[in-house]
Formats: sequence, structure tokens, C-alpha cells
Amino acid sequence: MNWALKYWNSSVGKKALMAITGIIGLGFTFVHMSGNLLVYAGRDALNAYAAALKATPPLLWGTRVVLLLAVLLHAICAIQLYSRRADARPVKYQRPGNIQSSLASRTMHFSAAFLVFFILYHLAHFTWGNAHPNFNKTDVYANVVSGFQVWYVSAFYILCMVALGMHLWHGSWSFLSSLGINHQKYNLAFRRLGKLIALAIVVGNISIPVSVLTGLIKA
Repeated sequence: MNWALKYWNSSVGKKALMAITGIIGLGFTFVHMSGNLLVYAGRDALNAYAAALKATPPLLWGTRVVLLLAVLLHAICAIQLYSRRADARPVKYQRPGNIQSSLASRTMHFSAAFLVFFILYHLAHFTWGNAHPNFNKTDVYANVVSGFQVWYVSAFYILCMVALGMHLWHGSWSFLSSLGINHQKYNLAFRRLGKLIALAIVVGNISIPVSVLTGLIKA
């Protein structure tokens, strides 16, 4: 246990844990988006998918527990690393500059805080039903359509997906560097692949409220 404690207390260890938990989050986000796209196949397809998940509690709750632990661990490591960085340089640069960092990397903490609020709202909206005016436990398709027919709810989701995209834009490739899987020959390819994954998730998720608002997906 001594080595585990040393690993946890080290900055390298925390970055590696952030990378691993980030991979879990990225994988879940992609699978979740893929399942949501079944809304284009119609009511029966999406509801059957949702029913299949509920019919396998070990898979459903196992995924939820792993994801919850990953999110908590990811957040704890991020806060501790940010605090260490601030302590290491208590005096700010006189002439701050962003030479190599991207907008996505500079806004990671802001997008993360925004996404925490979004996750809670998303659960209340489509899982618990507290924030949904016409929630139906057995008709996920109807929940999606009626939920996104409210324009400001759709606008909020779209804004959150942009924040998610910014977070994934940086995290989907930087985790390789955190795990020591970094090679100058392949870094550009890793960056492009990370951006492609982030873009696919954002476009896929945003397409659903847009399709509801435009009438492509109807009740």
C-alpha cells in the first residue's frame, strides 16, 4: 500500500489517474451518444434499447458506479493538480502568454465546472424526471421529443455540448501524454484523431435537439 500512496501523492500519478478516468468518461460519452442516435430509428428502437438496459441491472448499475467513481476521482485529481500549480507559482507572470496552449486546454477547468451542472440537470431531466414536465418512465422517445421541443432547453443542451466538445477536444488526445504514450512522429495524428472523436460526439448529440426543433424527429 505504501507504493500506492506514493503514487497517489505524486503529480505524475494524479495525471495518470486523470488520464485513465478520462478514458472511461470518453468511452461512456461515445457509447451513450451512439445509443441516443437510435432516436432516428423511431420510437420502438429507442425504447427497446432503453428497456434492454433496464432489464440488465448489473450492467446498468455497474456502469453507473464505475462512471461515478471515475468522475469523482477525475475531479479530485484535477482540483489537487490545479492547487499544486497555483502554489508552485504564487506570483503571476508579468506578461502572460499562451504560446503552445489551445483554447480548449486553457478552458478545461471552466468547461469541467459547467459540465458538472449539466450532468445533474441531464439526470433530473431524462433519468429522474424531476425537471421534465411530461416525464414518462416507459417512453424514452416521448421524453426526448417533448423535452427538446422547449427551445431554451434545447439551447442549453447545445451550449453544454459545445463545452463538452472543448473538454474532449483537449482531453481525448492529451491522456496519451499523461500515460507516457507520446511520440513526436505520431503526435499530430493523435491530435487529429482526438479532435475527430470530440467532433463526432458533439455533432451527434447536438443533432438530436436540432432535429426535434426542426421537426425532423416528431412525436
